[in-house]
Amino acid sequence: MSKRDYYAVLELEKTATTIEIKKAFKRKAMKYHPDRNPDSKEAEEKFKEAKEAHDILTDPQKRAAYDQFGHAGVDGSAGMGGAGAGGASFSDVFGDVFGDIFGGGRGGGGGPQVFRGSDLRYNLELDLEDAVQGTEVKIRVPTQVACDTCGGSGAKKGTKPTTCATCGGHGQVRMQQGFFSLQQTCPRCHGTGKMITDPCNKCHGHGRVEKHKTLSVKVPPGVDTGDRIRLSGEGEAGENGGPAGDLYVHMNVRPHKIFERDGVDLYCEVPISFVTASLGGELEVPTLDGRVKLKVPAETQTGKSFRLRGKGVKAVRGSGLGDLICRISIETPVNLTHEQKDLLRQLETSLNGDGVHHSPRSASWVDGVKKFFKDMKL
Repeated sequence: MSKRDYYAVLELEKTATTIEIKKAFKRKAMKYHPDRNPDSKEAEEKFKEAKEAHDILTDPQKRAAYDQFGHAGVDGSAGMGGAGAGGASFSDVFGDVFGDIFGGGRGGGGGPQVFRGSDLRYNLELDLEDAVQGTEVKIRVPTQVACDTCGGSGAKKGTKPTTCATCGGHGQVRMQQGFFSLQQTCPRCHGTGKMITDPCNKCHGHGRVEKHKTLSVKVPPGVDTGDRIRLSGEGEAGENGGPAGDLYVHMNVRPHKIFERDGVDLYCEVPISFVTASLGGELEVPTLDGRVKLKVPAETQTGKSFRLRGKGVKAVRGSGLGDLICRISIETPVNLTHEQKDLLRQLETSLNGDGVHHSPRSASWVDGVKKFFKDMKL
């Protein structure tokens, strides 16, 4: 009888993680283990099949061979794993899998627990110019570091922590509840496997103290709000000899007085006079590299945009440069003298005398409004 695909046996995809494989086997063991089905030959066979699939797929080398060659690549080891499956008690099987999933495990997993330090977050405020061009800044970060007095042990200098009597230094205890064998963190030593009878005067037995440290952060050109930089190992110190966490520096770019940013493009509103808009002219506009000339053609309308290629932002990932888009805004004159007002009235009279020739958009809008009212019968 040909063997079924191991992934199909456990009802998994080939991309399943080791944890997912263990969980899938646990479900099968709960259903088919001979201890729970003493008179069912079919359940026994299905359990052996699931155990064999579990043993192969949780071993990296065997799994790689199986993925490449199928059953032919693991026939020797697979037969041994499946044959011995029926002899294990239900509580042993469940305890092994349950412990592996939640950080315990039997045999080799019985050492004191080691805890990685917490990751830290730092919010870095940047001006647009620094975000676009890149910079290097110094930041001061509060964190937990290993106590230099006790070397992180938590015990007073000249003394040592003692082995926890509850867990025997393993950091974990096992509880048996019927079929279930549960492994959990030792409630007395909290997983360290050690007890401190004479704590360090500086850290009070914690093994860590709070300290401010100054770090240099290199900000690459082109970062934007929401980007972050990871400083490996610069987070809080680990517990019981565990590795330190990481520090994540989150970027927040302040609003700019002139420019708005959208990805790699910059936007700038350029106010011009009614005369310049009508007759055309040349303006100086700012960029992050300096001033450039912008030619405004005659009869430019408000809202018209002009694109200056390559005057935007360098992409933080890649070599492309964005553009600067200048949006024209025609400014209405204010604080007019009586003479200026009279001149504008004369100009308006002159323009109106030629009908719609000078204001085609206005005339089109008026016609549209008239049609709207007619259609609505208002």
